[in-house]
Amino acid sequence: MAHVSERIDAGFGHKIAASVQSFFVSLFTALAVNRDHEARFRQVQKLQAMSDADLAARGLTRDEIVRHVFRDLYYV
Repeated sequence: MAHVSERIDAGFGHKIAASVQSFFVSLFTALAVNRDHEARFRQVQKLQAMSDADLAARGLTRDEIVRHVFRDLYYV
């Protein structure tokens, strides 16, 4: 009596699914980082558009704007 056996590599499908999932996780992470940086850039532009007197009322000088906006990321 002969026995025929076929082995289906279930790991291959899992590897493809993991690769696709990894791609989308990376994509959405990049989009979230981009959104955060755009919001910070808009805040820098808003502060740069203010007069020196308005900045002084906030306790800022013009050369401290970027440091102020990114203060939680860069401890400078």
